[in-house]
Amino acid sequence: MTSILLILACLMGAGGVGLAAAAAHAAPGSGLDGAAYLMLFHAVGVLGAASLTDQKALWRPLGLVAMACFVAGAVLFAGDISTRAFAGHRLFPMAAPAGGTLLILGWLVLAAAAIAAVGRAR
Repeated sequence: MTSILLILACLMGAGGVGLAAAAAHAAPGSGLDGAAYLMLFHAVGVLGAASLTDQKALWRPLGLVAMACFVAGAVLFAGDISTRAFAGHRLFPMAAPAGGTLLILGWLVLAAAAIAAVGRAR
């Protein structure tokens, strides 16, 4: 499962760079720059969470949930912004807010994974 999340994080990073280029050249002012940053930050978040999970600084089950939230949330958010910029419509109603909510949830679950790891180490 971690390998799949790492691959997805790498794809998110590549997508984030692509969105940054599109924001600068293809659709300035469309919000793609925010979508790009969100993809890039959370790609790095997945990489960091995977590393911390392997080091047992995060409880693995919750670490995996947090990483999945980062991937799904970033894809929903950036996908909605990108669809608006290039197709002129939403991915689906409430896609970006749902993605943002998943990202917030992911960070909260990541905190819980760290707390659980500390509790298990004692």
